[in-house]
Amino acid sequence: MALMRIAVTGASGLIGSALTASLAADGHEVVALVRRAPQASGEVRWDPEAGTVDLAGLAGCDAVVHLAGAPVAPRRWTERRKRVLLDSRVKGTGTIARAVAALDPKPRVLVCGSAIGYYGETGDASVDEDSPAGEGFLADLVQAWEAAADPAREAGIRTVHARTGLVVALSGGAWGALFPFFRAGLGGRLGSGRQFWSFIALHDEIAALRYAIDTPALSGPVNLTAPEPLTNREVTAVMGRVLRRPTVLPVPAFALRIVLGEFAGDVLGSQRVRPRRLLDSGFTYTYPDLPDAVRAALPPGNRV
Repeated sequence: MALMRIAVTGASGLIGSALTASLAADGHEVVALVRRAPQASGEVRWDPEAGTVDLAGLAGCDAVVHLAGAPVAPRRWTERRKRVLLDSRVKGTGTIARAVAALDPKPRVLVCGSAIGYYGETGDASVDEDSPAGEGFLADLVQAWEAAADPAREAGIRTVHARTGLVVALSGGAWGALFPFFRAGLGGRLGSGRQFWSFIALHDEIAALRYAIDTPALSGPVNLTAPEPLTNREVTAVMGRVLRRPTVLPVPAFALRIVLGEFAGDVLGSQRVRPRRLLDSGFTYTYPDLPDAVRAALPPGNRV
């Protein structure tokens, strides 16, 4: 594979930092978009609030990966917080999409972070990229988020929306919040435990993002989840078994609603999402099963 120049927003986040490390390790030139004054040769300034990007710094990029956005969890969704979540995604994506559309030559691909929240509550029904949008705040947010990339699409740039599930990682994201409780023996099912969780190992998340960069046949929405989602009850059992800890303390649904407010609906909701486009295009998972994904997330000396 030819070496590329790849720009990344959100490069300091959980997924962004792992992606940039992976790309750099293979010899690719990584350009990190930062909101402060650049402090290194590989940094380029952008300001999503003002809608500006240093276009000269993006010159010659073969690909752009846009991952920046305010974290969804684990905070209550006040109206003010909802506005922050929406603006950070829509304004940021629009800024990047207009910037890449203005470049000459243009990048071959724009990979934009997205989320399986697009599908809303799915219950026991399995959904894939051809399924319609669901209802609720997250579903509305993701639709606006993806639509903000239209300037890049209209400029002829292959645009991929990486609809990511729950990333299994030791720090950051939903799983980062779970690990301390389970390692302390305080983990348990959430609510009924019957809701489906669509997960993906951090290793496979990074591999899938790189696959999206490298695979011309992929465009539009692509689900980044493991092949087979599990129920929260099954997730709880796996965590207890792998970490060798008891899981006898369920968290009642009403308690989650008291603590998390509207966000509790996302925690208790069910999303049975399949990555049909990744599977059909030949992507190979390293950790398709949750026990292996959990073990891979642990430090080498602590794997059991």
